[in-house]
Amino acid sequence: MLTIHANQVPAQSFDWGTLQWLANAELLPGTSQTLGICHLFGGKANPMHYHPNCEEILYVQQGTGRHLLDEHWIDVRPGSVVRIPIGMKHKLVNEGPDTMITIIAFSSGDRQTVFLE
Repeated sequence: MLTIHANQVPAQSFDWGTLQWLANAELLPGTSQTLGICHLFGGKANPMHYHPNCEEILYVQQGTGRHLLDEHWIDVRPGSVVRIPIGMKHKLVNEGPDTMITIIAFSSGDRQTVFLE
């Protein structure tokens, strides 16, 4: 299969928001990338984590907040693009009242995540 539609894949729900995977090796066999949409609820943060097997590119579509990369905070807003190298600890904090929407892409079809909190 070479195509998929977002309404074919359910979102995973967490207390901080949702993740919906649109492409990865499981959904589109043979792909070497992962693509998803993250909805981060107002005032929430995802847990500190890292990816041991891939880098991540994050694009902020909606909302404002701060992204912790190792020990450095950066402000993010619509249009911000953040590159997160392999193994770098990070988490995203939504500092606004509304849901933040980000598009997230990974350099592996089999993205791995290690949670630190």
